[in-house]
Amino acid sequence: MAGKNERQRRQARERYHRQQQQRADRHRQVRRRWITGLSAVAVAGLIVGLLVVFLPGGSGKSASASASKSPTSSPSASASATAVAEPAHHCAYTAASPAAKKVSLPPTAPDYTTGYQATLNTNQGKITFNLLNSKATCTVNSFVHLAEAGYFDNTQCHRLLTSGIYVLQCGDPYATSTTDLTCSSTSRVGSGTPGYDFASENLTDAKYPAGTVAMANEGTATSNGSQFFIVYKDSTSGLTASYTPFATVSSGLDVLQNVAKDGYSCQYAQAGGPPKEKVIIDSVTIKRT
Repeated sequence: MAGKNERQRRQARERYHRQQQQRADRHRQVRRRWITGLSAVAVAGLIVGLLVVFLPGGSGKSASASASKSPTSSPSASASATAVAEPAHHCAYTAASPAAKKVSLPPTAPDYTTGYQATLNTNQGKITFNLLNSKATCTVNSFVHLAEAGYFDNTQCHRLLTSGIYVLQCGDPYATSTTDLTCSSTSRVGSGTPGYDFASENLTDAKYPAGTVAMANEGTATSNGSQFFIVYKDSTSGLTASYTPFATVSSGLDVLQNVAKDGYSCQYAQAGGPPKEKVIIDSVTIKRT
C-alpha cells in the first residue's frame, strides 16, 4: 500500500510539473514585442502601452498587438543599455527559443567599415533606408544577416499605430503574407523571434523623427530580435529613448503615410492594430555602399 501511495504522489508531482511547464510554454508563445509606452513629455497624465520590439509584435507584456513578445497590461518602456564604443568590433547574440523561423546566428565579428542600404520590396511599393552601421553596428549586422537569409521574405507588417506614436511594425515571421491578422490575445503574431536576442545600441539622446527605423523589444535592453518599426510621423515626444535607431528612410516614406491614412482593421489591447491596407514584404535587398 505504501508503495502504491508513493507512486500516486510521484505521478501527481509529475503532472503538476508538466502543467507548470505547459503554462510557461503558453506564456512564452504569446509574448509580444511592443513599443511599450509614451515618454514622460507626452500628453500629461496619459499612460498608454504601445509598440515595442515585437509589436504583436514587440514587447512581451500584455496585450494583443503583435509587435513585441508577450502581452501585458501596462508595460513601461525601461530598456536601457550600457554605452559601448561604436562602431562595435564584436557582437554577442544570445540563443532564445522558440524561433519563429530557423536561421543561424549572425557573425560575432561585424563588418563595421561597410555602408549598407536596405530596400523593402513590398506590395505597396519600395521603402529604402540607410543603415547606421557606425552607430548601431551589431543591430545592423543582425538585420543584414536576417535580410540576406530571406528571414523577412513573405511576411506582413503586423501593427500600425496612429495616435501618440506613429509607426508601422514589421519583422515577425509568424505574420506570413497569407496570415489573417486578428487582434486576439492568443495569436502568436507579434511574438516571433529569430531564436536569439541582443543588446540595444545608439540610445544616448535617441530621437524618433519621421523616417527613423528602430528595433522593437520586450521592454529590456537585451531583448532585441527581428522585429522593427518605421516612424512615418515624428514620434520623439511619444517614445522614450529605449528603442535602438538603426536606419533612416531615404525613400518610400509616402508608402507608409498612405497606409496610415486607412488606419487599422481592429484594435490590439495595447493600442494600434493590423493595417487595413495589408503591407507584405516580398523580399529585402541589401546593397553595400
